[in-house]
Amino acid sequence: MSIKNPEIPDFTGNRISITTEDEVLEFDAAKDMAKQKARELSADPMLLSWYRGKTGEYYPAFECGSSQKPAWIVFAEARGGDILVNINDGEYVFIYLSVD
Repeated sequence: MSIKNPEIPDFTGNRISITTEDEVLEFDAAKDMAKQKARELSADPMLLSWYRGKTGEYYPAFECGSSQKPAWIVFAEARGGDILVNINDGEYVFIYLSVD
């Protein structure tokens, strides 16, 4: 199954890339991995949005405006999202808000 790698244009926050050798990376394991990495930048990061590259699924699952960016990125940025964790080149992408 191919990954629908998202373009993440002009994201001004911190970007963290993770590569894992897990052939079958489940959502919950990926989310835990991303939160651990985000905690390197924030004591208690709040998950705002996510994207799953193998299926194209994302949260929140609604469209907003006619932006050049995907809705899940617009949503997170509008709420102050400043940490983006990209696992396996778009297999999973999580955006967090730094909360200290």
